[in-house]
Amino acid sequence: MKNTSPIGIYFHWPFCLAKCPYCDFNVHVQAQIDHAAWRAAYIKAIQYYAKIMPGREVVSLFFGGGTPSLMEPETVKAIIDEIKNHWPVADNVEITLEANPTSVETRKFEAFRKASVNRVSLGVQSLDDAQLKFLGRKHDAAQAIEAIQTADKIFERFSFDLIYARPNQTLDQWKRELDGALKYAKGHMSLYQLTVERSTPFFFDHAQGKFQMPDDAKGADFYNLTQGIMEQAGLPMYEVSNHAAKGEESRHNLIYWQYGDYIGIGPGAHGRLTIDGVKNATREHHAPDIWLQKIQSESFAHHPFEKISPIGRFAEAMMMGLRLREGISIKKLEDEGQSPFHELVYTENMQKITEEGWIIQEGDNLRLTREGMLRLNSIVPFILK
Repeated sequence: MKNTSPIGIYFHWPFCLAKCPYCDFNVHVQAQIDHAAWRAAYIKAIQYYAKIMPGREVVSLFFGGGTPSLMEPETVKAIIDEIKNHWPVADNVEITLEANPTSVETRKFEAFRKASVNRVSLGVQSLDDAQLKFLGRKHDAAQAIEAIQTADKIFERFSFDLIYARPNQTLDQWKRELDGALKYAKGHMSLYQLTVERSTPFFFDHAQGKFQMPDDAKGADFYNLTQGIMEQAGLPMYEVSNHAAKGEESRHNLIYWQYGDYIGIGPGAHGRLTIDGVKNATREHHAPDIWLQKIQSESFAHHPFEKISPIGRFAEAMMMGLRLREGISIKKLEDEGQSPFHELVYTENMQKITEEGWIIQEGDNLRLTREGMLRLNSIVPFILK
């Protein structure tokens, strides 16, 4: 049976002006970039995937990175135009581009809007200059506010990110910073607790005792404070780290969390593609130079597709779905796992976390409570067979 469900497409731009000390994404600092070559490569990759996934309606595009606002607007326009040449595109397609709030990038907003981008996601991270310096950011708080205000004038929708639970940050300091940021918010904010990832400069600094992170109890206090403030502001959590007014959720990211299909294009990009009823995990070559060379020579740059087993699909769908405030349909989980729910989980462990008040089953719906959200990464492996 032909698959007619909608898809999203993610484009990874792997370059940044500098790599932040907390970042473990696939980003690279490169003095010279052949924009024409990269533009041609993205178009070639689109043509390749269009043959594999024909006829699916595209409902979202997301330019991530890296710093995709360093792309030439001509490249973004060429990508969008090429997609329209190969797939039906929804009338209300969401086209998001990530940007840093430097003055150089803010000046390109008009050109990106003309290229059909209708939503930007700004990597603000903090509105405190000292903290921005600690986080290795290249903008100050004044530039961040200017970028937010400019985005509000140019794009239909925008979001911005903040990082909290930073070393030595108090709850009162975070409350003041978040209250201040909410004055500029319109519909969506992403709020992440700082994590120390392996192989980053922060990992080594932390190991050497150069700074201390809040413990789990303090982290929970930060999270609960954040939820209360955002709910009162009319931007409740709809996913572990994302907050939105009704209807302003990131439609692209909802594809991930609702375990839909999406194509990942660009160095290190991942995808999930259902082909002939089989869900496939895709992964593109990580190194930018190799990715570019493979596209130029072979028209594709992905590793062999990996078929995901029913139990793997069940586990992925549960992990993603439980990130959402609304949770996930048990029928959806059973469809992915191709078995009854009770055969795929430890019912005794399910009972335990239900009694603890961490998970709630209401009819066909399964969702985590706020206390459960704090334990998401432990809960899923605890209940899966």
